[in-house]
Parts: sequence; C-alpha cells; structure tokens
Amino acid sequence: MNDSSWGAPPQTGQPGHTGQAGYWGPAHQGHMDGGPVQGAAPAGPAYDAQDAPHTRPMPIVPEVSAHGGDQDDDRGAARLSGPLFRDENPEPMHDAPQPTPAPKKSAGRDLGAAIGVGVGLGAVIIASLFVVKAVFVGVIAVAVVVGLWELTSRLQERKEIKAPLVPLAVGGAAMVVAGYVRGAEGAWVAMALTALAVLVWRMTEPPEGYLKDVTAGVFAAFYVPFLATFVAMMLTADDGPWRVLTFLLLTVVSDTGAYAVGWRFGKHKLAPRISPGKTREGLLGAVTFAMVAGALCLQFLIDDGVWWQGLLLGLAVAASATLGDLGESMIKRDLGIKDMGTLLPGHGGIMDRLDSLLPTAPVVWLLLVLFVGSG
Repeated sequence: MNDSSWGAPPQTGQPGHTGQAGYWGPAHQGHMDGGPVQGAAPAGPAYDAQDAPHTRPMPIVPEVSAHGGDQDDDRGAARLSGPLFRDENPEPMHDAPQPTPAPKKSAGRDLGAAIGVGVGLGAVIIASLFVVKAVFVGVIAVAVVVGLWELTSRLQERKEIKAPLVPLAVGGAAMVVAGYVRGAEGAWVAMALTALAVLVWRMTEPPEGYLKDVTAGVFAAFYVPFLATFVAMMLTADDGPWRVLTFLLLTVVSDTGAYAVGWRFGKHKLAPRISPGKTREGLLGAVTFAMVAGALCLQFLIDDGVWWQGLLLGLAVAASATLGDLGESMIKRDLGIKDMGTLLPGHGGIMDRLDSLLPTAPVVWLLLVLFVGSG
C-alpha cells in the first residue's frame, strides 16, 4: 500500500495560526509563550520531522476548529471519519466467501488422441473393406485375437481365472474364417470345436479351478470371436462391403449421439449402478442419431433397401449398442478396472472399442437378411 492511500499529502502547520491542521498532530492551539504546542503528539522517533520520509504513521484525524475553520477542513474530516481512523480497535475485515465455480464437464479422455486413433482405424478398415474382402477378414481375425488376449489377461490379473488363450486364439481366428467361407453353419461348428479345445487344453494343469477356467474360456469364445463372425458373414453378400459399412456407421453414430446429447443435456441416470456416466437423455440421442443414419444408409447404400427399414434398423442398433456397452461395463466393474487395455490411446484397449460392435453384429446381419435377403 502506498503512502497516498492514507489521504492527502502532509502539510506543515504554521505556529500560532489557528484553523490549520498539521500532519503530525492537531495544531489549532498553536504555541503559547514559546512553549510546546498544547495537545501535540509526543516527540519520538516516529514523529520527528527528519524521520518522516522513513515512517508511515497512522494519520490522526484533524479536529474541526472551534473558531470556525474553513469548509475544506470540515469535508476532509468527514471523509476521514470511520472505523479505521478511530481510537478503538476495529474488528478485522474478512473477504466475503466466494462461491465455488461449478466444475466443467469433461469427456474423461484425451479427445485429440481418441479422434486421431479413430480416424486411423477408420482408414485401415475402409481401405481393406473395399479393396480385398479377404484382407478385411484378416483385420477381423487380428482384432479378435487381440481382444481375447486383453480379456483373458484381465481375468487372470484381477480374478485369477486362467482361461486358456492358445485354443481361444486359434479357434477364434478359425471361427471368423469359417463364418466367411461357410456361413452360419461353419461358424457354429468352429464354435463347438473351440469350446472342446478349451476343455481339453485346461486338462494339462491341476484340477483346482478347472470349472471356472473352462467356463470363462467358453464365455470368451462366444463373446468375442463368435459374435464377430457375423461381420464376416455380412461381407459375403454382393453388397457386403456396404452392409459392413452400414453396420459400422450406425454403431459409431449411435455411440456419438449418446455421448454428445448425454454430455450436453444428460441429467437422469440410465443405469447408475453399472455405468454412472450414461443417461436417459444420452440414450434418446443414440436412438435419434442412429434412426436418421439408418434411414439414409438403407435408402442410399443397401441394394433394395428403403428408408423405413433403416429407421427400424437404427432403433435396433441403438438398443444393442447400448446393451453391449453396459454389458462390458458390468465386466469391468466386476474386475475393478476402467479399461480392458491401453493399446489405443484415448480409447483404452481393443475390447473397449468392440464392446458395442460385437452384440450389434448379429442384430444387423439378421435384420438385413430379413429386409433385403442374404445377397
């Protein structure tokens, strides 16, 4: 705080002159017979004139002259009156508590990394999908193997469940290829053989925990590779790439609509015990976005498709994608983890991207077969 904040600059009182107030004390009495000023402040180091530039004493309020001092002095006294300039000790002043600003909503992930990875994956998928179908089948198989590795690793780390990865990985890749080559019949046969391989493979270890290990293995075989075979089966149609693209677009649009509407308007929790971040408003956004996208895709991308079929398809995709997301949230909550892996920056693991795609694949495959045939 600078000196000027205390008031006007100091003025030196004139001896014997009444009606003027000096800076160091009241001076309306003046000198009497050369003696000290009556009522003046006691002399001391803090009040000596030569020390004035080095000290900051509290200014004393000048009294209004009994002889009718001029009006400027009266106004100055009025300005300086108040608790800070009185003799009594005032209560300390405290700043009023400031309201805590509401926390900003956050996406919870690195959106830049998430968008970059998403665009990169999309480019790989589109390129393989429309160039050589067999290459896209290989992409599905790789995603299945990585997803199985993530799932079995988390089960062993968090629950000490040792689902055998080798028969799952081999059987899962074979399941995808069988679905593409032989259709639903080939997929079911490969699923049965994979489950049998899991049971036999686990027999090479001690019997303790056998039941939970093989149960988890059969569940993993159904959850990841078997559901993924429906994507390969879509691809076998004459317009297979467009069917797969429709499936991917509707699922992504559903997730995007749920995120955008839920983040902006979400207030009512959808399933707080499973996934506290999901809201009913977000589900409505997913349904709306997916139905609009479905109508456009069926009308313009799928042979013999019509817009009203796309509305139904979009509604079904929004429901299955939401249930798939909630299903994996249940698994992760039971395991006590946030993500299944860290392979994809901003996304988590492969399984964190497949959660809504896997249960949606058989739904889209079935509805497209019913609406426009197997192709």
